[in-house]
Amino acid sequence: MHFVERKIVKYLLAWKNNPKKQPLLLQGARQVGKTYILLSFGKEHYKNVVHFSLEESADIRAVFERDLNPERIVKELAAKSGQSIMPGDTLIIFDEIQACEQALTSLKYFSEKAPQYHIAAAGSLLGVAVKRKNFSFPVGKVDMRNLYPMDFEEFLWALGQEKLYDLIYESYEGFTPLSLHDTAMDLYKTYLVVGGMPRAVSEYVSMRDFDFVVAVQRTLNDSYIADMAKYATPVETTRNMAVWDSIPAQLAKENHKFQYKVIKSGARSKDYEAAMDWLTAAGMINKCVNVTEGKLPLKAYEQPDIFKVYMVDTGLLCSKLDIAANVVLHTPHSFDGFKGALAENYIMQALVVNGIKPYYWSSPGKAEVDFVFQDRQSNIIPLEAKSADNVRSKSLRNFRDIYNPVYSIRASAKNFGFENGIKSIPLYALGCMKV
Repeated sequence: MHFVERKIVKYLLAWKNNPKKQPLLLQGARQVGKTYILLSFGKEHYKNVVHFSLEESADIRAVFERDLNPERIVKELAAKSGQSIMPGDTLIIFDEIQACEQALTSLKYFSEKAPQYHIAAAGSLLGVAVKRKNFSFPVGKVDMRNLYPMDFEEFLWALGQEKLYDLIYESYEGFTPLSLHDTAMDLYKTYLVVGGMPRAVSEYVSMRDFDFVVAVQRTLNDSYIADMAKYATPVETTRNMAVWDSIPAQLAKENHKFQYKVIKSGARSKDYEAAMDWLTAAGMINKCVNVTEGKLPLKAYEQPDIFKVYMVDTGLLCSKLDIAANVVLHTPHSFDGFKGALAENYIMQALVVNGIKPYYWSSPGKAEVDFVFQDRQSNIIPLEAKSADNVRSKSLRNFRDIYNPVYSIRASAKNFGFENGIKSIPLYALGCMKV
C-alpha cells in the first residue's frame, strides 16, 4: 500500500514520550488504518514491534485466560513471537482487542503494575463488543483516542499537495481569498468521491483511476456487512443492514431527517433503535441530533428522537449510491440536491474529526439550520451548508434574528470572505476550524 501520512503520528509521539503514559486504546471504524498506523509508528520509533491479532489467534487469546499478571503475559508473548520484549524499546500491539475480553481487562493491570511496557491496543467494534459481553472496561487506566478516515488535509498530503493546504490555512487565518480556489474546489470534489479510507486513497494515488477506487470501496462495504454478521445475532444483522442500506435514500430526500419508513413501509423506531446504536458504536455512522433552541447548553434542548444520519465516509456514500465519479466532478449545479447531501456528509465528518459536537436546529415553522455547535468560548455558532455558490438562506437569517450569534458560518463553493457577521468558508477549508 502507498504510504499514507496521518496527523495522529504527532499524538503517538507525545504518548510515547509521556512518562505518565497508560496503555493506548485506539478506536475507530473498520479499515480506517489503525493497525497500519501503529505498525508504521512502531517500526519508525521503537527498536522492535510485536504484533498480536486477538481476532485471528486462539493461542494468543489463551495467554490472557490463565490470569492477568503482566509479567507472565509478557514472557509468554515474547516466547510466542520469538522476539525480546524490552520496556520502553518494544511496542506491543494488541490488535482487534474486542475479540478478547481478558486482554482488554489486562490493560488495567499493565497500567497499575507494569507501566514500563509500551502497549497500544486497537479495536474496531469495541463499543459493540463491550455492550454485548459486559466487558470489564479499564476506565481511567487507558489513554483513549479515536482514529477516523483521512480528512481532506491528509488527502492532500497523500497527493503531494501539502503546500496547497498551507495556503488554505493562511487564507483561513486572515479570511482573505485563496488564489488557487478553483484548484482546491476540484480536489475537494475528488475527495468526495475517493473519501478518506486509506486503501481507497492509496489506490487513487497509485492508479488515478476511479474504477479501482470503487472496487476497493465495495470491498470495504462488504467487510462492514461481514462484521455485522460476526458481531450481531441474525435478527440484529438483518436490521443493522436495513438501516445501513437506507442511509443513501435518507440523504437523497429533500429533508434529510432520518425516517424509519424509508427503511421499509411500516417500520417503527422501537424495531430499529438498537440497530442505530450498533452502527454508531461501530463507528460506521455519525448522528446529528435536532435542537429546538440555539442557546447554551445545546444538549439541554436536544430531541433524541429527531436526527439525521451521515455515513462515516463520503467515498463509501458515493459507492453505495452508485454515482459515477464524473457526475460529482463535472455536473453543473443543477445536481445540487445530491451534491448538497454529499456536502453535508463531508461537513459532518470534518466537524467530528475536529472534536466538534454538531447538532441541527429547526424552528416550528420551516426554518432549519444544517449545523449548530458550541465553540470553546461557549458561543453558539450556526453553520449553513451550501454545495454550490448560491448562498442565500432565509433559515440562517431567521436563526441570527432570534439568537444574535457572535458570528455565523456559511460553508459553500464560494471563496473566503467575512461580511455582515457571516464567515464564508469554502468547503475545502472546514478542516481548519479548531473551535
